[in-house]
Amino acid sequence: MSEPQVSAVVPAPVLSGRSLRKVYREEDGSELTILDGVEIDVVPGEFVAVTGASGAGKSTLLHLLGCLDQPTAGEVLLGGRSVAALTARELATVRNRNIGFVFQFHHLLREFTALENVMMPQLIAGRSRRAAAGQAQALLEQVGLGARAGHKSGELSGGEQQRVAVARALANEPLVLLADEPSGNLDTHTAAQLHELFLRLRQDTGVAMVMATHNRELAERADRELRVKDGQLSRIDPGSS
Repeated sequence: MSEPQVSAVVPAPVLSGRSLRKVYREEDGSELTILDGVEIDVVPGEFVAVTGASGAGKSTLLHLLGCLDQPTAGEVLLGGRSVAALTARELATVRNRNIGFVFQFHHLLREFTALENVMMPQLIAGRSRRAAAGQAQALLEQVGLGARAGHKSGELSGGEQQRVAVARALANEPLVLLADEPSGNLDTHTAAQLHELFLRLRQDTGVAMVMATHNRELAERADRELRVKDGQLSRIDPGSS
């Protein structure tokens, strides 16, 4: 008698977009549709690369998924729960605790040290200064900047500033990390080092990552590549151009 087949259990998504549509109204009254009916699920630990031409809607998609902008239609779900009915204050709390952001420009607070920048999201979430400092120092060690914790933003190189931004994004142990062309302002060598850091952190922490990128090498190392074109999101098979 043959053994019964057991189907693989697919983990529940940590982040989903359902029928996402984003339309902007031009000055002349006409409408510009950026995204039109986008569907996406991201499961724990997954690395998803979002590619497409400049202006195709990659950043718009990340802003919607990260609850930084509201869709014209459709909804975003975090941990299986829709955020559509949340107030602005509730949404800010959910965003701070569940989503990490890394942008093309680091957006560090220049008057604060690297340690203080990484502490900030934790303090906003209500963590004690002592606990926040301990977590921040551990994260800076993890991204190779433990010895630079006391340095302010202007005293760090571009690559170091982005590493601090990555540590800050992970400060509250988010469900998902969103990165929008995080190496776009870096030279080729520094960008490659940052990419390796992302891949190592994904392996070490198990955090899901969604990254908008033009870098082909990085996109090919993702678990999935999704391309934005003509308002739609489609999967790109490995090896295709």
